[in-house]
Amino acid sequence: MKLQGYIAGMTWGFMGERGTWANTTAAFSMEQMSATTQVNWTAIAFSAMQKTAHSTEIPFWENPTVSDDEVKWAIHKARSLGLKICLKPIVNCSDGTWRAHINFFDKDVPCEPKWSQWFHSYNRYIIHYARIAEETGCEMFCIGCEMVQTDRRETEWRNLISEVRAVYSGLITYNCDKYQEDNVSWWDALDIISSSGYYPIHDWELQLDRIETVVMEYNKPFFFMEAGCPSRTGSSAIPNDWMLVGNPNESEQAEFYRTMFSACEARSWVQGFMLWDWPAVLYPQEIAPTNDDYCVFGKEAESVIAEHYVSKTREFVDVKESEIN
Repeated sequence: MKLQGYIAGMTWGFMGERGTWANTTAAFSMEQMSATTQVNWTAIAFSAMQKTAHSTEIPFWENPTVSDDEVKWAIHKARSLGLKICLKPIVNCSDGTWRAHINFFDKDVPCEPKWSQWFHSYNRYIIHYARIAEETGCEMFCIGCEMVQTDRRETEWRNLISEVRAVYSGLITYNCDKYQEDNVSWWDALDIISSSGYYPIHDWELQLDRIETVVMEYNKPFFFMEAGCPSRTGSSAIPNDWMLVGNPNESEQAEFYRTMFSACEARSWVQGFMLWDWPAVLYPQEIAPTNDDYCVFGKEAESVIAEHYVSKTREFVDVKESEIN
């Protein structure tokens, strides 16, 4: 199976908790995402919670993780809207520590938590949803997101990829964090390279130059599994800082998207985006000018994204038609 066409995508549902999916509110959210941004893909994203960055148990079957029925509902809803789907289970820490800091000693020490224990639990978590992705026909599966300290554990990741391939027949990717594309040594085991594109508005060309060397080395398709910017003054210079203090500013968000799309347009190896993000529970459209989060619903950036996505998907259709003729 190969990646076909441009990924004009949006991440849906992240931060959703059990009971917030599979209802009319969530259905309205996904319908609005499809209609207003002209997406052809969505990454259905949700998280399981381990207690701390040094815990070794990931109880994905418990609250607040959305239920399996809710995950299947979201997949079927996206399919009814004509979208291709990447299923994206994520792990987070209940104490608020960012998952990039999940870490253990490189050498096992008695009475200390171990990598082997953590990966045993993580593999169980990921394989569970890989089976659901296969059962429901998801075109892509993401085996991890921004797990910076784990990236060096090459043997464990290769083992997980092998286990996923035993139960899932679609495309497999890993969402590395920003600036980490050239630190992952096991891209060859995956179908697609993907990363988080939270690069400062003035720095896109430099970072694309750096990422291009990785893409060329591994000769794999590439897209940004995450990318975006809050609608907040100052955020375009540091789009990964969701806690930045600033006034609502949808024009700055829109300009970030224009700049990002323009920079990537010249790089044919950038095969799309799963933009961040679109919640299962939308804010009322009338308060969009005062909302300063990543979601673009009702904001200037919404039309910027839609115009770009229409042009890119139309471009792919034109190429296919020319090949036929």
